[in-house]
Amino acid sequence: MAAEMKRPIRSVRLAQPEVAVERRAGGVVHLRSPHELPPFAAKLTEKLDHWAAAAPDRVLFAQREAGTRWQRYSYAEVREGARRVAASLLARGLSPERPVAVLSGNDIEHALIELGCLYAGVPYAPVSPAYSLLSSDYAKLRSIMDLLTPGLVYASMEGAFGRAIEAAVPPGTEVLFREDFHRLDAERAGREVDEAHARVGPDTIAKFLFTSGSTGAPKAVINTQRMWCSNQEMSRFVLAFVQEEPPVLVDWAPWHHTAGGNKDFGMVIYNGGTMYIDEGKPLPGAIDTTVRNLREVAPTFYFNVPKGYEALLPFLRSDAKLRETFFSRLKVLWFAGAGVSQHVFDEMKAIARETCGEEILFLTGLGSTETGPFTMGRTWDAGDASNMGLPTPGTDMKLVPAQHRYEMRLKGPHITPGYWRQPENTASAFDEEGYYRLGDAFVFQDAEKPATGLLYRGRMSEDFKLSTGTWVHVGPLRASFIEHFAPMVRDVVIAGEGRGELGALVFPAQGFSSEEFARRFQALGGTGSSNRIARYAILDEPPSLDAGEMTDKGTINQRAVLQRRAAVVEDMYRREADKPE
Repeated sequence: MAAEMKRPIRSVRLAQPEVAVERRAGGVVHLRSPHELPPFAAKLTEKLDHWAAAAPDRVLFAQREAGTRWQRYSYAEVREGARRVAASLLARGLSPERPVAVLSGNDIEHALIELGCLYAGVPYAPVSPAYSLLSSDYAKLRSIMDLLTPGLVYASMEGAFGRAIEAAVPPGTEVLFREDFHRLDAERAGREVDEAHARVGPDTIAKFLFTSGSTGAPKAVINTQRMWCSNQEMSRFVLAFVQEEPPVLVDWAPWHHTAGGNKDFGMVIYNGGTMYIDEGKPLPGAIDTTVRNLREVAPTFYFNVPKGYEALLPFLRSDAKLRETFFSRLKVLWFAGAGVSQHVFDEMKAIARETCGEEILFLTGLGSTETGPFTMGRTWDAGDASNMGLPTPGTDMKLVPAQHRYEMRLKGPHITPGYWRQPENTASAFDEEGYYRLGDAFVFQDAEKPATGLLYRGRMSEDFKLSTGTWVHVGPLRASFIEHFAPMVRDVVIAGEGRGELGALVFPAQGFSSEEFARRFQALGGTGSSNRIARYAILDEPPSLDAGEMTDKGTINQRAVLQRRAAVVEDMYRREADKPE
């Protein structure tokens, strides 16, 4: 093990871990990068114009054609196609009051519609396909349509999306499917597109991205061109290697999420890179598509959510060709969207060492839909997967003491101006000094050495008090519980608010064994009432999207689960402590 730890780290240019610290009254701490944010583009399509002129034949997007060979689209082709779409949108008189909504997932038509909207200055709203394909009541989709009042709705396939559209899209709204895409591609881009594009500036709304709806109906987060472009410059400063070599991504991350739709999609265009659109997902059966793609295409930057890395591990262990291709020119592994389990974090690093004979950094950052998303990042190797790093240039990070931790609040050019048509939500999202309330809790890894980074300690809203008045910090407790039972537990919800001890509602994973779980439960640690789980219930029914128990990216909504399964909680507490069902 000691010899492995001495292996060299693959050479990659990244920002150094530096931070300026200012301590104020009441224990408030401000963190900033000591570096100024470099100038950034006024609009993302400036970069598309630049690369279409500088490298017209370079591949921007590649997508499998009918699941077989890769169809490649150059910068010049994408730019011209997007401008034709822009002309069609302008001819329809679309506007922020009548934007474009896309209900289906990542594909070349979706990309052309998005870029056409950016040229035309028409906001675009990508909507989670789950609200159409997995929902049974279409309540979230209906609330989104009511809020947006779209002038045009696009979906890839009528057969898949037709029922949802009929149920939720207002009558009279123009609806197009893939077979109708030629109606958007027919207009010739002329002076009207140039004039509209010239009017697009930093304050122009680029898109509306929707929150998960975990605390009610999804909110439409306003994303301006300033937000997106400043955030790309932050990312480009931190991940400095993209300045030297245009990034190559094999990416499934959905464009209706800020990580896939802003950070990854934007990173490619801003830096002249290439995106291979991965139609796989980190789910049984669907992960095979991702594996096939990664056998053929070697990324230089690889992003995935923690569950995605967990799904990849068995294939990386057993498939030498996959390992060799995947790691061959990889600069950085990056996870976000949720905390990665420590065993997944450690094993990914170990497989990289075994394959390459050197370390490949497994890095991360943190932000939200309201922050563009990239507001902090870790650019150095860390043994603790919960280390989220330090603020990016341009970010003013305010840490407010809260129950032995800090609540994070943020200012910067990458912060949203608010929520579309929801002034009350906008007002409550910012504090009295105008800082956005992120709602996440952190501690310093080393308070004497703040440049060692901040450790994520969960959502403030998930914490609660026991009947003794003792606070329970759910984030770390949940992470340690999942780690203790890995890989048998898919997720867990911590119960016990107002009670004398803690309980766990457990969503089992494939391969769950009740006997092994009970054995490990008896060995579960915890030295006090606020961190010792005394009882549990195994849930047969998976979390419900319609009931708000789960977001479409697989994140569990703790409070929704507890409310919906109140009878299960009551039954769990009626049983004798430390006894399984």
